[in-house]
Amino acid sequence: MTPPLREALAAGRFCYVVELVASALTREAQLLETASSLARLPEVAAGSITSYAGGGMGHDPLRVAAAARARGLSPNVHLTCVSQDRRGLGKTLEDMHALGLENVFALTGDFPKAGDQPPVFDLDSVQLVRLIAEQRRAGRPFHVAVAVSPFKYTEADCLYQYVKLEKKIAAGADLAITQVGWDARKFAELKRYLDGRGLATPLLGNVYVLGPRTAERMARGEPPGCWVSPELLATVRAESQAADGGRRARLERAARTVAVLRGLGYAGAYLGGTHDARQIAWIIRRADELAPRWEALAAELRYGDPGGFYLDARRSGPAAAGGAGTAGVGHPRHTRGPRPGARAPADRPLTGGRRGARARRADHQEAAVRLPGVRQLRARSPGVRVSADVPQAAPQRAVRRHTRRLVRGGPRAAVRVGERLRACAGGQPHRRAQGLRAAAGPRAARHQLVDQLLPRPRPPSGGAGARDP
Repeated sequence: MTPPLREALAAGRFCYVVELVASALTREAQLLETASSLARLPEVAAGSITSYAGGGMGHDPLRVAAAARARGLSPNVHLTCVSQDRRGLGKTLEDMHALGLENVFALTGDFPKAGDQPPVFDLDSVQLVRLIAEQRRAGRPFHVAVAVSPFKYTEADCLYQYVKLEKKIAAGADLAITQVGWDARKFAELKRYLDGRGLATPLLGNVYVLGPRTAERMARGEPPGCWVSPELLATVRAESQAADGGRRARLERAARTVAVLRGLGYAGAYLGGTHDARQIAWIIRRADELAPRWEALAAELRYGDPGGFYLDARRSGPAAAGGAGTAGVGHPRHTRGPRPGARAPADRPLTGGRRGARARRADHQEAAVRLPGVRQLRARSPGVRVSADVPQAAPQRAVRRHTRRLVRGGPRAAVRVGERLRACAGGQPHRRAQGLRAAAGPRAARHQLVDQLLPRPRPPSGGAGARDP
C-alpha cells in the first residue's frame, strides 16, 4: 500500500503534514490520542514525529511512530545525526524498515542541551540522505524529506541554504520542508529558485501557530534556526491582550499563510505549534475560503528583515523588491548583469570581416566578461579617469601583441600601450596594424574593456595650443 504522503505528492494534491512533538513534557498517551484525531482528517497525509527537538529529552520516535501508524496516521519520522555514527544510523534505518516505517525526515539535528559526553556528529544531513539512498538501492522503499530555511537575511547564509538543498536533492531527497518563517517574499524566493534551476522537488511550507511565549523564545533565536522579527513579536504581544489570549488571531495568520503557499505552487503545508485536531481542521477549512485572495494576503505577510538580503533584489534591483510572483530565476553564478564598461551585445559595432562562431559567442559573453589585470591596474593607479572618446574597437593583432605588457608592465607601460591601441583604432594606424579587421571575439572585447580603464595623458595646461583630451 502506498503511504498517503507519497500518494498525495504524486497526484499533485495539496496535502498537510502535522508535527507531533514527542518531547518529555508531553505524555505518550496524549500524543497517540492526537494521532487518532488527526487520522480522521482526510486532508492530513502524515504526522511528523520529532526526535528530541531543540536538543531536549523526549520519547523514542520509532516507538511513537509505530503506535501512531497503528492508530491510522501515517508517520513521518525525524532521523537526526545527533550522537549517532554511520553504523548507528544504518541500524536505525534497518529498524524502521522492519517496522514498516517508510517516511524519513533527514536532519542534522540540534545540539543536545544536556549530557556529560560531547555529542557525536559523524554525518551531516547531506551524507545522511546519501546513506538512506544506499538503503533504498538495496530494496528498502524509503521516502526522504529534507529541511531548508529560506528565511536567511544575509547573502552568504541564504545561498548556502539553497546550494545545500541542491546537494540534498542530488543525493536523493524526495521532498523539501521549510523552516518556520513569516515572510511570503522568502517563500516565493525559494519556489522561484527551484523552478529556475529546473528542480521539480515538491515543497512543503512550514506554518506555525505562534503564541506569545514561543514568539519570545524565537525572537532570542531559540531554538536555533527559528527567528521572529521585532514587528511580528509586537503584533503577537498585542494580539495576546484579546479576550481569547490571541488564539483566533494566531489561527487566522496560520490559515492565511496556508492560502499563500497554495497560491505560490507549494505542494502542501507543514503545520506546527498545535496538537489540537479541531484547530487543524479550522485552519484547513479557513485556508480554502481564503485561497482566491492569496496575492493580497501575500502582500500582508511580510515579517522579514527590511534591510536583509533577497535574491530577487539581487537579480532585478529595487523594482523587484515588491513582487511575490513566481517568475523563474537562474543560479546566482550564471545571471550576473553587465559589468562596468561592458557594452550590450546589440550595440556591438562591426567594422569589418565576417561574423563567425567566435563573434556569435561574443554576443552572449561580452556583457559578463571578466577583466584580468584590471584589479592590479586599479591598485597601482588610483583615481583612473575614463574619457568620453575612448574608441570602441581595436585591431586584433595589436591587442594580442601587447597582452602581456598591458597586464604586467605597470601603470606607465599601460599608459603607453593604451595610447598605441587608441592610435591603431582612432585613425592613426600603426604600420603593422594596417589592413587588419576589427576584433570580434571575447578576448579582444576583454582588452577593449581594459583599455577603457587606462588613464589618458593630461593635456597641456592653459594656452591657445591646448588640445581637448
